[in-house]
Amino acid sequence: MDFELSEDQRAFADTARAFAQAELAPHAAHWDAEAVFPREAIAKAGELGFCGLYAPENAGGLALPRLDATLVFEELAAVDPSTTAFITIHNMATWMLGTWASDAVRDEWGAQLTSGQKLASYCLTEPGAGSDAASLKTRAELVGHDYIINGSKAFISGAGATDMLVLMARTGDAQSGASGISAFAVPAHLDGISYGKKEEKMGWNSQPTRTISFDNVRIPASHLLGREGEGFKIAMKGLDGGRINIATCSVGAAQGALAQAQRYMQERKQFGKPIASFQALQFKLADMATELVAARQMVRLAASKLDAGAPDASTYCAMAKRFATDAGFNVCNDALQLHGGYGYIREYPLERLLRDARVHQILEGTNEIMRVIIARRMLDGDAPDAIR
Repeated sequence: MDFELSEDQRAFADTARAFAQAELAPHAAHWDAEAVFPREAIAKAGELGFCGLYAPENAGGLALPRLDATLVFEELAAVDPSTTAFITIHNMATWMLGTWASDAVRDEWGAQLTSGQKLASYCLTEPGAGSDAASLKTRAELVGHDYIINGSKAFISGAGATDMLVLMARTGDAQSGASGISAFAVPAHLDGISYGKKEEKMGWNSQPTRTISFDNVRIPASHLLGREGEGFKIAMKGLDGGRINIATCSVGAAQGALAQAQRYMQERKQFGKPIASFQALQFKLADMATELVAARQMVRLAASKLDAGAPDASTYCAMAKRFATDAGFNVCNDALQLHGGYGYIREYPLERLLRDARVHQILEGTNEIMRVIIARRMLDGDAPDAIR
């Protein structure tokens, strides 16, 4: 068991850190305040391979292990969790298309997506199907050589500003449940697709969030991903990686907040001495660092399980998502508290890191649903020995 990073892994992290400082740090506060979607910066990330980190090579991706991808995402999220989170969603959707699309669709879209020239959204959630994703109602009917899509999606990151929608829709009857769901690659600007208003959000302001409506949208049958009825399985495979990604964004946000807090404690003076000299605040910093390291190691363990194809990888991904997003938010909150009133104003990045990290406890499956997934496995007879 080796906890040290290889030279290549350190190089990935160093490249991501340099990119984050050069291309994200100078603009992140402006993008947040003005709700700017930074396509140019994302395209520059694509030039470094960051838009196709684990997509297959035949789609133009780097086909990196998920563990290596976490190193990149963490460095980016330490500066700008909102933009980084969209990049992770794009990576997930791009990997799904690259893995399950027909050769024709992969050839047309793969390189454009992995390079960041085109961007993708992941479309699973509906107004009436959030945690119970298997109850989704958007339908895709096969008519001749085309599918006709009708329905709506909600809370879709990047909607209205992206080029490709990786869509889950029902091809079975209303009672077919998860087995009646299929996945599709849907170009985002076809006739019959319309977008709702851009949601006003607490955080994640550098990426738009909208509803999407589908009114007799026609796509060729070749745009089916995998086979009919495999969509829910594909969606869940995507979400295993997505949960690691969003957990990593929380770790990155917490790392950025911890660094800010450590510097501030040494600079800020009260009662004639730096606040770093007060033991109560030292203990707070110690707890923050300990929780952060624990979260990081749990995320890396889950990524390693997923890379290895371990049978319990989904359980570890759920554990990592639950723990890291809770711990990451708490570290950001404690860092803000250490800044006192300054932490609450926008001159400092703490309030932005806190707002961006909060939604991580909700999306890619709420942390309550993560507990359901974990508990279901832990009630199996072999779980205490198998899950370690």
